[in-house]
Amino acid sequence: MSYQVWLAYMLACWVISISPGAGAIASMSSGLNYGFRRGYWNALGLQVALLLQIGIVAAGVGVLFATTPWAFLVVKWFGVLYLLYLAYLQWNAAPQSIEIQQEQPDKSIAKLVLHGFLVNLSNPKAIVFLLAVLPQFLDLSKPQWIQYLIMAITMITIDLIVMAGYTGLAAKVLRLLKSPKQQKYMNRTFAILFSCAAGLLSLISHQ
Repeated sequence: MSYQVWLAYMLACWVISISPGAGAIASMSSGLNYGFRRGYWNALGLQVALLLQIGIVAAGVGVLFATTPWAFLVVKWFGVLYLLYLAYLQWNAAPQSIEIQQEQPDKSIAKLVLHGFLVNLSNPKAIVFLLAVLPQFLDLSKPQWIQYLIMAITMITIDLIVMAGYTGLAAKVLRLLKSPKQQKYMNRTFAILFSCAAGLLSLISHQ
């Protein structure tokens, strides 16, 4: 993986992580209920599940590319179309009422980690998303496992930083998400970013 490809991948990771989803809501909930130092353990659970999902995608894609020469193009354009589909959904998404219930601070660290793990693991869209994005940045002339390791470290590091922000700024972020006008602006901003990411992926060629 060249530096230029890694840089493009890193930028895509920021877009993916910052875009509000189940992990962000779980992080905000933990921050509101338990404070940053305790609530941040939820983010660790999110990353354990993410690492497992990346491993599943890496194993499956490795076999597919090794046995099917034209699979790269199929996966590539699937990724482009999927990102454009996400952009369409994000642009047209209606503002939603987001309620986070206050809980009693009695969860152990182990339970917080498990909660984060289950939030990410139970999201089938995560696997589809990773399958649509990760293979696009592979250099097939080099060992894939090293590249997937680099991508996993990059994505997990960025996601930990982003979830730290969601956990620590929970109340402010929640107020932003509760405003229909702000939600609309935010949704359309991410729609544009997803479209840009799709354009970037379409330019990547089989190496």
